[in-house]
Amino acid sequence: MFEVGFTEIILILGIALLVLGPERLPKLAADLGRWAGRARSMARQLRTQLEQETRYDPLNDPPPQARSSPPPAAAPDAAPGTPDETDGTR
Repeated sequence: MFEVGFTEIILILGIALLVLGPERLPKLAADLGRWAGRARSMARQLRTQLEQETRYDPLNDPPPQARSSPPPAAAPDAAPGTPDETDGTR
């Protein structure tokens, strides 16, 4: 991209001081710092979310809600007196 050196930063600050004046310049600096902090926080959250999504393999890893659920209970045995499917007797 482009690089901003020390002289360019001093020039920009000097022009901002002339345009805004010494009363409004500290508020502008605080607002810019706040916005930069929010942007960094959002970028960090996005990076974390993308890393989590790229590590998730739906074919090998069960979904998160399936990992925490207990295993299903075994099916009950057939009640006495019901027909047996193999030989048809009671």
